[in-house]
Amino acid sequence: MYISSLSLKNFRNYKSLDISFSPFTNVIYGDNAQGKTNILEALYMFAQGRSHRAKSDRELIMFGEDAARLSLDFHDSERDYGAVMQLGRNGKKTIKINHVQISRLSKLMNYLNAVMFAPEDLTLIKGSPGARRHYTDAAISQLFPGYLSSLSDYQKALIQKNNALKNLSAYGGKTALDVWNEQLAESGAKIMNYRAEFIKSVNGYAKKIQAEISKEELDISYAPGIRIDEMTAGAYYDFLRLHADKEIAFYSSAYGIQRDDIIIKINGAPAKIYASQGQQRTAALALKIAQAEYIYEQKEEYPVLLLDDIMSELDINRRAYLSERIRDKQVFITSTDTDLVSSSNQTKLFKIKNGTAYEE
Repeated sequence: MYISSLSLKNFRNYKSLDISFSPFTNVIYGDNAQGKTNILEALYMFAQGRSHRAKSDRELIMFGEDAARLSLDFHDSERDYGAVMQLGRNGKKTIKINHVQISRLSKLMNYLNAVMFAPEDLTLIKGSPGARRHYTDAAISQLFPGYLSSLSDYQKALIQKNNALKNLSAYGGKTALDVWNEQLAESGAKIMNYRAEFIKSVNGYAKKIQAEISKEELDISYAPGIRIDEMTAGAYYDFLRLHADKEIAFYSSAYGIQRDDIIIKINGAPAKIYASQGQQRTAALALKIAQAEYIYEQKEEYPVLLLDDIMSELDINRRAYLSERIRDKQVFITSTDTDLVSSSNQTKLFKIKNGTAYEE
């Protein structure tokens, strides 16, 4: 899988941009605050349907403009794709793949697979459970469109259940919870199974990668927010009914996949508490490389790799290891210094200055 070209109009600080890429290494370099990350953000929009850092699509539209347009040409082993995304300041967003409009975000998934590496990935190790759930959900959604639909269904039912718990008498009493618990159990069990399988597979790859980089033992495990022996809708529902009184006492949902976490240990100790920053950075790197391997396992094609200023965060040994792992894959690297990046005759260099790209 690779991206051949990108066009932007009124996106971030790009009034107009047309750029063609190498199917291998693309180095996007320049001083800070020139728009390097904006290019990676635009590419990632077509993998996830949303920005990895903006809270609203309105933030992506150039100041003073009413709309932005992004278009992308990409390819897998079976066919060529042309994608167009229109963002309006009124909140309207339209996406087309090969001239066919995508009606739901879940329908966009599974076309373009991409893995983003960024300095803030340390939050996967030392951040909140929510950060790890968000990473897991984004990774799985790229491969299984139905997963995003299950997440949406779960969130809608959870909101209704929490509303009922805050004012149970107005919703018909305790038996009213059964309606929402049934819906939560149906979608929640599906989500649990997806998450468990993803984390199990990624752990297998990540353990090997961590050992190759640092000779340390990495272990990644799933910690469900609901304690059931079997990940079935029936078991999920029975657990919620059994613990309904506690949720009523707390006026909120105390159990469920919204409280899931990923436990990451290095040499048997929780990485969040005991690992050094170097160990945490290596674990985050191993996790992202493992994600790329998992995508290859599922699709027999490597995803596009987006490395946002990551080389400057790595020491020479980790940099060399990563360079070796990505050598025959399409990769986009942002950097202030091209000396940090290994190049070849298959590498394209783009200097970014004030929202303009100069190919070298």
